Amino acid sequence: MIQIGDLPALNATLNATSALFLTAGYVLIRRGRITPHKSCMLAALVTSTLFLISYVTYHVHTGSRPFPGAGAVRYVYFSILITHVLLAVTILPLALVTAARGLRAQYERHVKIARWTLPLWLYVSVTGVVIYLMLYRLY
Repeated sequence: MIQIGDLPALNATLNATSALFLTAGYVLIRRGRITPHKSCMLAALVTSTLFLISYVTYHVHTGSRPFPGAGAVRYVYFSILITHVLLAVTILPLALVTAARGLRAQYERHVKIARWTLPLWLYVSVTGVVIYLMLYRLY
């Protein structure tokens, strides 16, 4: 059974998994493989949703964790954290709109927003893993 203390590692795993699905989905659509692209992108959306549920559950029970590092690495950490949080808030509506347009076969509109959504979503997913490593593994 998963304990509250296990959730940060689960969250990092879900973020990494989402990044892999996003990357695979991008490669697939560039190769014209629409159905597998759709499957990967929906899997990324589900994985990110599970992350959000797990993240909120963890922080409701434990609060926030202060960064234990000192010196220049603190500036690096907070730079990553601030951009991650701001873009994470932005990614939720972007991902939902992008997915809805794709599922409704509004492909021209889907592509226009997906060009913004994909790199931002990838950034949020990857920096989520980096933040986990900096908070729970490096110090």
